[in-house]
Amino acid sequence: MDRKRISRLGKRCVISCVALLALVACKEKPQQELKEELAVVKEEKPKDIYEFGFKLNDYIVKRDTVKSGDSFGYILERNNIGYSKIYQISEKTKDSFDIRKINIGQPYTLLCSKDSLETPRCFIYQPNKEEYVVVNLQDSIHAYTRRKPIKYVEKEYSGIITSNISQTLDDDGLSLILAYKMSDIYAWTIDFTRLQKNDRFKVIYTDKYIDDTIYAGIDKIKAAYFEHNKEPFYAFEFETDTVKGITDFYNEEAKTLRRAFLKAPVEFSRISSRYNLNRRIALYGNKVRPHKGTDFAAPIGTPIMATANGTVTKSSYTGGNGNYVKIRHNKMYETQYLHMKKRKVKVGDFVKQGDVIGWVGMTGNTSGPHVCYRFWVNGRQVDPFKQKLPAAEPISDNLKVRYLDFIKPIRKQLDAVPFKEENTQTTEQDLITQAY
Repeated sequence: MDRKRISRLGKRCVISCVALLALVACKEKPQQELKEELAVVKEEKPKDIYEFGFKLNDYIVKRDTVKSGDSFGYILERNNIGYSKIYQISEKTKDSFDIRKINIGQPYTLLCSKDSLETPRCFIYQPNKEEYVVVNLQDSIHAYTRRKPIKYVEKEYSGIITSNISQTLDDDGLSLILAYKMSDIYAWTIDFTRLQKNDRFKVIYTDKYIDDTIYAGIDKIKAAYFEHNKEPFYAFEFETDTVKGITDFYNEEAKTLRRAFLKAPVEFSRISSRYNLNRRIALYGNKVRPHKGTDFAAPIGTPIMATANGTVTKSSYTGGNGNYVKIRHNKMYETQYLHMKKRKVKVGDFVKQGDVIGWVGMTGNTSGPHVCYRFWVNGRQVDPFKQKLPAAEPISDNLKVRYLDFIKPIRKQLDAVPFKEENTQTTEQDLITQAY
């Protein structure tokens, strides 16, 4: 037997021995250890993922945002849905979803079949962070709107004015919406454009979070305390009509903080032109051209609010007024809002004080973005700032006792919130409540 053959036989013997030893070793291992090793090797089953009420594992998920030039039909056509089917979808869903109202920058999701065709089965559009519209594209074509689960987190904050309230909140990373809401609450008691240095305030408010983590803004203010020129002003939210869901703010003595009318139809604006029957304009040869309104300058797109409850009597366009809305509040008072970019209400709509009725624009005869606010008393246009306007409806006597009992624990909580000089760190105690 030659040396090469002996060498090959030797190698085979070595390999066989190693294999035999490995087999023996495996047999000698306890059954539990073998099971654990098999469990490690075994591939884990993917977790089920749910969103918008669908099990996403069952679909190919395509996410995108509406881009310039996109339309509902173009998005579907781009994803292999024919024109006849698109028309059928738009017709069957027009009562529950207006396909024309998809806005640039808003997200949408397509749930597609898990095959080579990847046919869209469902179109989901998100007009805002909280809502989503589902359009079922299969045989039973239909559309519906749902809201995502929202968690409400109650928070406390205190601040000291150094220049203005917006700056104070911004320095601490808080939303400026909090300033807007507070200015609305104190519209008739504190002029937020004339706050003094070292004025101070506390507030209990609620933040909203979607799916526990996505911040969705401020929901509402529960209570506030503002010390302006060393004079204290309390404000507590209270529901006066549980059937209609009417709430308002009252002070510690159950007195309303509001008047029947807001001072201005836009927030944080400046008066660019006052009511003036003797106004002369150089453009017209210094002739007297009475100005029977009050102009509030504001950026284009700023929301315009109804200054009091009432019914819309006009919502139209004229060459001078541009887009405008007129509201009758009662037999005595009417208001009008001119030069809107766009109107939100129509004739016959009932609006409440603070409801958005349109947006600031430059339509009609105007040289800059503003809203011209006009005020009628018994059919005659007047200067609203020279009128003794009525207070808002006071809290009823039968509710007063309940209100005072209701605010006791809230006032105790509010009074316990320290100012910054008492506690250098921002106070923010989270009292979490769930609402689904």
